[in-house]
Amino acid sequence: MLRSRLALAFVAVMVSAPAFAQVRVPHFWDTRQRLSAPDLTTIQRLRFLTTTDFFPFSMLDPQGNLVGFHVDLARAICSKLSIDNRCQIQAMPFEELGEALERGEGEAILAGIAVTAETRATYDFSRPYFQFPARFIVRQDARLAEPLYATLKGQRVGVLAGSAHEEMLRDFFDGVTAAPFEAEQDLFAAIRNGDVRAIFGDGLRLSFALTGEETDGCCSFAGGPYLAPEYFGHGLTIATRDNQPLLQDALNFALQQLEADGVFTELYLRYFPVDFYEQLP
Repeated sequence: MLRSRLALAFVAVMVSAPAFAQVRVPHFWDTRQRLSAPDLTTIQRLRFLTTTDFFPFSMLDPQGNLVGFHVDLARAICSKLSIDNRCQIQAMPFEELGEALERGEGEAILAGIAVTAETRATYDFSRPYFQFPARFIVRQDARLAEPLYATLKGQRVGVLAGSAHEEMLRDFFDGVTAAPFEAEQDLFAAIRNGDVRAIFGDGLRLSFALTGEETDGCCSFAGGPYLAPEYFGHGLTIATRDNQPLLQDALNFALQQLEADGVFTELYLRYFPVDFYEQLP
């Protein structure tokens, strides 16, 4: 049943942003859909609540300033809505975000609140603006040919034990021998040493590992990105208190416009120098 439900959801995505043909960033909006600019004269303030420990989305720089993808995205949203003078960003521990929003200390949470049946009872959510694809990485001297599901048959593929990526690997790659590891450092050591043919995991995490000490330059992505909401969730959205239709309309309008005019791709390039949506031959 799970396999049949996910047959269409489990897809490799290869979509180019018009202004940056070399960057593969999925579009979350139908280009034929047109949202109207909302009238925000009744909104006195738009304060985004975020955290300081969600690298590279929100963190403190060496000078103690709040920086990151989410910080720049919040500012871009306010600029697109022409409410810069009513726009604020406040950071706090993740576990305090919900209560702060409920007390009216902010209007929106920009910090990766998961979209679930339980959270939908508390929050309204914008359309997704970011998703985390699964990726394969392989050694530079052991590239894989497409189709990967055929090339990897009979091969050991490293994956974090108990993760959604392990579940997906076992469900969709028949003939692949899943090799679960309890710790990331052991997983990366295994591919450096040739103990596994490939690693299957979170594309975002792997993109930073490819340029870090974990892989020591040994490896690169193989194939394309895989988006499977049933395994990895619905991506990042902006949460607001429920019954805030005007605010949700405003956020969705701004997100659509930022995608259409290339600003979102600029932010992606700024914070994710290794493109984890890239489709490789």
